[in-house]
Parts: sequence; C-alpha cells; structure tokens
Amino acid sequence: MNLHYERGRRELSENFWVPDLPMPKINKSHTTLYFERKFGKAPKNLQKIAARKILLFENNPSHPGLNTHKLNAPLADFWSFYVNNSWRVLFRFLKNNEVIYYDIDTHNIYK
Repeated sequence: MNLHYERGRRELSENFWVPDLPMPKINKSHTTLYFERKFGKAPKNLQKIAARKILLFENNPSHPGLNTHKLNAPLADFWSFYVNNSWRVLFRFLKNNEVIYYDIDTHNIYK
C-alpha cells in the first residue's frame, strides 16, 4: 500500500483514508449486506441503541462516548466505535467524508 500525505490526510488508497482529528461530519454512509444481516440479528434493544450511536457517529465521529479508534493489524485498514460496553461497529472511512459499515458484533468482531 502506497502512503502519501495530502492536506493533512494520510491517503491509504484511492478509496480509503485516515481522517484528521477532529473528524468532520459524515456526509454519506453505506452498509454491506453482511452488516445489514448482523444488525437484523442483533437483539431489538441493541438495534435501537446502535441506531442512535450510528446517528451520533455520523454527526460527530470523534464524540468521546463512541471511543472511535483505528484498529491494529490484521484489521489495520478498519476503525471501530462503541455501541455499548460489549458491542462494536466495524467500519472504514471513504473519501468525501463517507463511511462504509462492515460489521456489528461483540468483541468477536476483531477475530
């Protein structure tokens, strides 16, 4: 992967980037079919909490209550934020302040 610096952002590829902190508001979000299936299988009360946290994240990705953080290898291209003490949302930043959600699960998300 070829890294270069451009206007304070570290470009990872043509489609993915590491945002500067504080992070700007998310303009658009995308989901994978896998994320949609996992979200649908999550307990109903957790779905409500997750929906609120996703909205919070999209309005303020660096909100301290989300603990948004970049992951380490082998998931170094991914980020995560807290839904609650046990559940996480796995995602990537795209260009133009967009994100794509890949998974929602307990800490098993990292395995």
